[in-house]
Amino acid sequence: MKKTIALFLSIMLCVSAIGCAMAQSQPVELIVFGAASLTETLQQAAEKYKEIAPDVTISFNFDSSGALKTQIQEGAECDLFLSAGQKQMNQLDRTASADVNIEGLDFVAEGTRINLLENKVTLVTPEGNPAGINSFDELAAALRDKDILMAMGNGDVPVGQYTQKILAFYELSEDELAKAGKITYGSNVKEVTTQVSEGSVDCGVIYCTDAFSAGLTPVDYATKEMCGQIVYPAAVMKNSKQEEAAQAFLEYLCSEDAMALFEAVGFAPVESH
Repeated sequence: MKKTIALFLSIMLCVSAIGCAMAQSQPVELIVFGAASLTETLQQAAEKYKEIAPDVTISFNFDSSGALKTQIQEGAECDLFLSAGQKQMNQLDRTASADVNIEGLDFVAEGTRINLLENKVTLVTPEGNPAGINSFDELAAALRDKDILMAMGNGDVPVGQYTQKILAFYELSEDELAKAGKITYGSNVKEVTTQVSEGSVDCGVIYCTDAFSAGLTPVDYATKEMCGQIVYPAAVMKNSKQEEAAQAFLEYLCSEDAMALFEAVGFAPVESH
């Protein structure tokens, strides 16, 4: 009888151990929402992450931060959100000011939000710079004379909001310029970049990282006085089904290996996370 009990307990321990091992090696799928300007670098980071976390598969959804915020709000599955602007993250964060999070949304997992990266807003032109626009000062002068066509992001996406601040800095009316047919819009930074690359506009305002990816040479960089600091926040979402795995990937994105990928295309780490 004792031998039978011992054998039974031994079998149960083995079954338990196998179950634990299987649980630890079970594949995990993370759904990561990333601002369009992060497309190339996040995909590269995911490839490298596969080397240290082979059981983790990462599915990306890239779009404007405003569109991603809306999708999350409407119930889309998302484990980790990386925004190109603080506003879109604040609109999902219950700890943010009620002036920004006007709907009292509560999607950000407590204690997971960080400021991950810093970018630069740049002025770019098509190859050869046919209109001869070499600075934001020259851009402003040409827009006053209504001599050029500029591409910018919509007002509901971060790159568009930064461009609006630049126009305000130069005391230019976006509405008047748009009505005069001197501004074209893109629903995200990639669309603005494409308009410049294809030469359908005289210039455009994008991030330096997108200029790098598209092979465009920035002719000028916006200062903090023009449009503020461009910080990319990241956070695990409260409704994540893989919160621990999402947090682990976010921590990897803060590592030296991942940061080297970001810096190679023009991003910089934010001094204090």
